[in-house]
Amino acid sequence: MALTIEEVEHVARLARLSLTAQEKEMYAEQLSSILHLFEMLDLLPTDGVEPLAHVLPLFNVIRADEAGPSLPRDEAMANAALTEDGQFKVPKII
Repeated sequence: MALTIEEVEHVARLARLSLTAQEKEMYAEQLSSILHLFEMLDLLPTDGVEPLAHVLPLFNVIRADEAGPSLPRDEAMANAALTEDGQFKVPKII
């Protein structure tokens, strides 16, 4: 499928591109060759091939969420810039 200059101008207009006459001819050739490659893919036999969302099987590798021991409060607050009543104190942001 060969693209015409008018079709290239239309695509350029949609992309808000300003192309010179040479660029229009160059893109017409390049886009036509890309479309030709897709036409070649259409010739491949795809009977019995299931559609895929991804070529590799995907699965979650997240560990189970289990409760465990936490840091003692004193250790958690040791590097805090400000604390008050056993809690982190941060500047008020409005």
